[in-house]
Amino acid sequence: MKRYIKHIYMVWRRGRSERRIKVGLITKNQTEGVTFRYLEDGLKKAIPEGFTMYPDFPDAQTIYKQNVLETFAQRLTNTERSDIKKYYDYWEIAPELKDDKFYVLAQTQGLLPTDNFEFIAEYYPKKDLKFTSEICGLSYEKVSSGTLSVGDELTWQLEKNNEYDPYAVLLYKGDTRLGYVKTVHSKIFHDSKYKRFKIVVKSIEQNGHINRAFISIYTVS
Repeated sequence: MKRYIKHIYMVWRRGRSERRIKVGLITKNQTEGVTFRYLEDGLKKAIPEGFTMYPDFPDAQTIYKQNVLETFAQRLTNTERSDIKKYYDYWEIAPELKDDKFYVLAQTQGLLPTDNFEFIAEYYPKKDLKFTSEICGLSYEKVSSGTLSVGDELTWQLEKNNEYDPYAVLLYKGDTRLGYVKTVHSKIFHDSKYKRFKIVVKSIEQNGHINRAFISIYTVS
């Protein structure tokens, strides 16, 4: 099995329009299995904004080694749902890896409508890498409805000296600035030997302005 994922960050934000903060790290290796720990720098930023520890992992100092994947896998969708193939296709889940819960958590980001956690993977640069991300900063840019359509191909540009994300990547449609690649996902644009990426709009939520837009990111050899 190819290794696609370096690790997964637990990311939290206070609300939909707030900045994302990396508060925890999930790692997987052959000796220890799947482990979870909190990130001190992230907690210093998040706690003043109202962050509280993930209910199953209440101690900020502990490196958790038991039932980590089982706990976070509860965020994954029911594989018995009737449209499961469509779900896998949307999240770019390779058929041969659909039973790998660590991989599926990374690809789907463990999103739930009931909390503000996301589980965002830092990927290894692979020539056949495909994953779903999101355009961030849309509320700040106030991109008008109708600017984007599903299937649009976007261009990107590295941004230097961004105070929130040292690996910030700007997204454009033509000359229109849209926002950024989601934090953590942006890093691959900086450290990949594959300097060509294809970015395609996957889905859009809009009402006057574009509220949310998901994108597919592909490495191109």
